[in-house]
Amino acid sequence: MAESLWKRLRIRARHRRYVVRSNPRWHRAYRIAVAVVGTIVLLCGIVAIPYPGPGWLIVFLGLGILASEFEWAHRLLKFARAKYDAWMEWIGRQHWSVQSVFWIGTCMIVVGTLWLLGALYTAAGWVNLDYAWLASPLFS
Repeated sequence: MAESLWKRLRIRARHRRYVVRSNPRWHRAYRIAVAVVGTIVLLCGIVAIPYPGPGWLIVFLGLGILASEFEWAHRLLKFARAKYDAWMEWIGRQHWSVQSVFWIGTCMIVVGTLWLLGALYTAAGWVNLDYAWLASPLFS
């Protein structure tokens, strides 16, 4: 049941895409919309890379959106996925001490960003701690 529904949805989507491609004005507007949405998702993913969570997944999603319309994005997606897989394989082969350095570096980036954005000072205020050194230099 679910497979036939999925198949019908894919057929409908292909038909709509064909209709869009047959009209130059719609096709141009569609490509612009894909470029805008894909770029926004890609930029959000790039910002999220150093933080715990799905940063790289968001990057690949953004590139996938762009790759649906642009050949350069498809090539970049294949290249980035290959490099990411190679990096993860390399990290996995390293000694625990090398892996720890990367984890500590990631934690430092997260804590530094939380400090710059004032989140540490705000959280300290929730538990009645008044440490002035936790205040953000950007938002003091």
